[in-house]
Parts: sequence; structure tokens; C-alpha cells
Amino acid sequence: MYQAVSAEVAKLYVGQDELVLGTLTALFSGGHVLIESVPGLGKTLFVRTLGRALGCDFGRIQFTADLMPSDITGAPVFDMQKSEFRFRPGPVFTQLLLADEINRSPAKTHAALLEIMQEYRVTIDGTSHVVPQPFLVMATQNPLESEGTYNLPEAQLDRFMFKLKVDYPNEAQEAEILKLHSKQVNLNERLENEVRTITDPETVRKMIQLCGTVNVEDALVDYINKIVRATRSWPAFHIGASPRAGLALMQCARTLAGFGGRDYAIPDDVVEVAIPALRHRVQLTAEAEIEGRDVDEELLAMIRGIEVPRD
Repeated sequence: MYQAVSAEVAKLYVGQDELVLGTLTALFSGGHVLIESVPGLGKTLFVRTLGRALGCDFGRIQFTADLMPSDITGAPVFDMQKSEFRFRPGPVFTQLLLADEINRSPAKTHAALLEIMQEYRVTIDGTSHVVPQPFLVMATQNPLESEGTYNLPEAQLDRFMFKLKVDYPNEAQEAEILKLHSKQVNLNERLENEVRTITDPETVRKMIQLCGTVNVEDALVDYINKIVRATRSWPAFHIGASPRAGLALMQCARTLAGFGGRDYAIPDDVVEVAIPALRHRVQLTAEAEIEGRDVDEELLAMIRGIEVPRD
């Protein structure tokens, strides 16, 4: 299914293989994705195309400084005809949600997403409203502009399975983008006519359950455990990864094995997802930041020092 979905997405969305692979891995692992990129790289187009290919609903929230929690979750409104309050669902009641520039909103708005991302439900006035599944949050933040932004709390960063960094396309890809999207053709028509829906939400849910059955040997579990625990004692890190990071590595290794047509995970699966799964869960020490060290490079050096299981 991974190859089929990727092929459909590629009809309108050019390049960014890491973003496509990371997002699909998180989706089929039951996780969420934080994307760090500059504006204008087609993230909204990607989510819309992905939703079309998967047969899932798509939603988008533009985060701003005055965005309220009720603008995300929904709120009770008074029904004049029935003389009673009824719940009006917010834009979060979708399946693929793009939370654009999430770091432009204050902490109370971020907190509104916490329960939804973890529990897949919204609680309003003591009543729980279930969010349709599969449910994937793709949150974006702009690394360049810091004015008017709020740092995401560690509790919310830990909720994201991956942090993906999206860079500019290469020269050939950018030329293809210019040819593909400069004809002023209605995007809705192109999605309808060019991108096939190859699955449905129920099949995606079954695939998520199927990925969870992939075998992970005890030796690989120990390898994952050593990687996560090593982040807590690595000299360059002030804060290490939580046990949730180990769960993310386990789930994603299973999913990658499934993408590869295997019913067992291997160390290469773990290594492939280790950096995007850990880079937002660790923090450099003040000394390491002053020295200009990079989180990804430190993680790579740490992983290379851990013995890989051979059996």
C-alpha cells in the first residue's frame, strides 16, 4: 500500500521523499508529525493529495496569536428552535489535520490539542466526543521567524512521533513543480481527475492493526532500549528521551518492516527512524549550543557507538 499511495501523491506533489515516508510511517503507526519548514513548500497540497489517495477527510487550521481552544475543538451553541445547547464540532473533527504554524498560538491553545492527539477525543462540558479515526495531526512551524511565536511545551513535543525537516527542492524538482503547477488549473478538479482513491479509512485502520503484529525480536528491543537510554547520559544532551520515544521507535520499525513486505523488524528499520523520532525529544546543553553543535549530528554519533544486534 505504501508504494501505491506514494505513487498517487507523486502525481501532484513533487519530491520531499522524507516527508512522504515519515508521514505515512507515522499514520500507520498511530502517531503524529511535527514539520519544520519555510513557507511555500506545498504542505497543504501534500495533505490534500494524501487525503484524496487514502479516502480520508482533510482539515486545516491556521494558528494565530488570538486563536482560542474552542476554535479548534468546537463549542456548545444555543439552538433557538429546540431551546437547548448543542455541540458544534470544530475543525479538529477530521482525519488528516494540518495545524499550520502551530507555534504562533499561546500555550492554552496548544493544550487543546493534547487530549485529542493522545486520546482521540474532545471533552466539552464533561461530555466526550470521539474524533474519527484514522487521525493524523501534521503540525508545521517556521524555523526562520521568531517574532510572535511561542515555544511548544515539552509535553506536546513528546506527543509527536516524528519531527521532520523539509528543505527546498533540488533544481530538477523545482523545474518540475513550475511545469506542473503554473497552468492555473483548479486544484480541486486536478485532485478529482488525476489522483485515484486507492483505499478507505476502514482499510487504513486495519493496516494500522496489521503493522502492530510485526515481530520484534528481544535483541532488537534491547537495541531500541539502549538507544533511548543513551540519550539520557550523552554529554551533549541536557534532557534525554522519554519511554514514549522507545514506543515510537518500536511502532515505526514495525511499520517500516510492513512497508518492506516483511513480518519482522530489523536494526536498519530502527536506524532509519531514530533521528526523526528523537531530535525533538532531546535538548542540547548550554555548552553544546554555544559550541554550535547540531542535535542530528550528536544523535548520529551516539547511535554509531551502540552495538547493533547481529542475530
